[in-house]
Amino acid sequence: MNELLQMTVTQMLDDITSKYPKNEALVAPEKNIRYDYREFSDHVNKVAKGLYAIGVKKGDHVAVWSTNYPEWIVMQFATARIGAVLVTVNTNYKTFELSYLLKQSDSTTLILSKGTKDVNYVDMIRQLCPTIDYSAPGELVSEEFSFLKNIIYMDDEKIDGMMNFSQLYEYGEFVSDYELKLAEKQNDLHDVINMQYTSGTTGFPKGVMLTHYNVVNNGKSIGDCMKFTPQDRLCIPVPLFHCFGCVLGVLAAVTHGTTIVLIDHFSPVPVMHAIQQEKCTAVHGVPTMYIAMLNNERFKDFDFSSLRTGIMAGSPCPVEVMKQVVDKMNMKEITIAYGQTEASPVCTQTTTDDPIELRVATVGKALPYIECKVVDPETNKEVPFGTQGEFVARGYNIMKGYYKMPEATQTAIDEAGWLHTGDLAVMEENGYFHITGRIKDMIIRGGENIYPKELEELLYTHPQVKDVQVVGVPDKDYGEVVMACIILIEDAIMTEDEVRDFVRTNAAKHKIPQYVEFIEAFPMTASGKIQKFKLREMGIEKYDLADAAKVATA
Repeated sequence: MNELLQMTVTQMLDDITSKYPKNEALVAPEKNIRYDYREFSDHVNKVAKGLYAIGVKKGDHVAVWSTNYPEWIVMQFATARIGAVLVTVNTNYKTFELSYLLKQSDSTTLILSKGTKDVNYVDMIRQLCPTIDYSAPGELVSEEFSFLKNIIYMDDEKIDGMMNFSQLYEYGEFVSDYELKLAEKQNDLHDVINMQYTSGTTGFPKGVMLTHYNVVNNGKSIGDCMKFTPQDRLCIPVPLFHCFGCVLGVLAAVTHGTTIVLIDHFSPVPVMHAIQQEKCTAVHGVPTMYIAMLNNERFKDFDFSSLRTGIMAGSPCPVEVMKQVVDKMNMKEITIAYGQTEASPVCTQTTTDDPIELRVATVGKALPYIECKVVDPETNKEVPFGTQGEFVARGYNIMKGYYKMPEATQTAIDEAGWLHTGDLAVMEENGYFHITGRIKDMIIRGGENIYPKELEELLYTHPQVKDVQVVGVPDKDYGEVVMACIILIEDAIMTEDEVRDFVRTNAAKHKIPQYVEFIEAFPMTASGKIQKFKLREMGIEKYDLADAAKVATA
């Protein structure tokens, strides 16, 4: 077992750059960008100097709001170089959510792109800070956002009140290498370097404070599980604002001298094209992304022979999807990872050496130097092998806490240092874990526990079903009943009764869905997590269950 790295993010980058200076570090095919490690490090240093020149200092919070721009990754390392804290902003945020994040995070600087197809970021920040238009760049005055001083625009247009990203290079020319080194010397392994906001599937998002030590070592262990080398090329179509992109992706790659092939945002054809064109050996994705590629009409047009590994994570992985990815995309060494943002984020992972049965049916075993166990949610006592309980973890990877939320931090991490995930799991005697659902997702129908994942796996085996999510909705008599939300394969026809009959034939009577919804897509966060609470709200509204909900919670 390798020892934990005692390096900051940029010390690790410098080490890798010295070893593999001419190896490609970052490729963005859509933007025609190719940097080897030496060139990439040079960009990082110049941007770090530019930030320093405009007054960004150690401990300042720098928010980045864009899709997967190459500049995003440069900024990830440039902020770390001078000890600033990178605050990641969900690409789907609207004004209310952005306002909350900027205030809660105390960000002094916001770096943004023009936006997405559905959201214009410039219009939104103007709406929140109308003083931008008559503020000098770097001198924003806003009563509502008193911390915010710098707004930096990633794209080419000149926007009143904002400086352009390219100007950071110009300002950086006035900062010497010596000054940059002095700034970096102030950094400590255990400084907070990154704030990832939880996706907010329930309640307001919380700023998870992660350190150099957290993310460097987690990234290294993740890459080890995939046996990454400088010869590997990882396609990253998952969003960088989420740990899946910036830790499982960027840091797992950079800690091994691996090449990053960056895609601006997930779309099946551009991702498949990049895999073929760049001869990627790995690709990351949530299950819905793999399902979208496998079911795309052009799937057979692309060559996946270069692929061997990658990670499927973010939500429970249907067994059948895993099998298809292995068989049809040549990802015979694909791994499954499990964790939470609060754990940097990975706690358990399968490896390329694990038998396919374990890689299909489990989320692996604890990464080195991380303790994982399953406890009774009521007593916090460890349960026997094969018994379901709450997954808890402890180790180098656990966050420093939630920013400005000490009570929430104490709720999440107990006095002994165990992170309580709220996820239901079973640990086998061989040390491998099964994630069986969320404690809050569990459906209790008339005193009978029903675990949605079990029903989802069953329904997914039906040949007409493309994807499925199971939620509990309120019921006056039983407290809760099952609602199955199903996406059918193209041109398939299926009735509600056929769904119920299929469950009746294969599972206990109390698991038969009271309600069946055929829908075209699931509500999701930008990071690919399915928002089950929205499906539940849809069911309550459609079936007029508001009164039943009051009875159930009385």
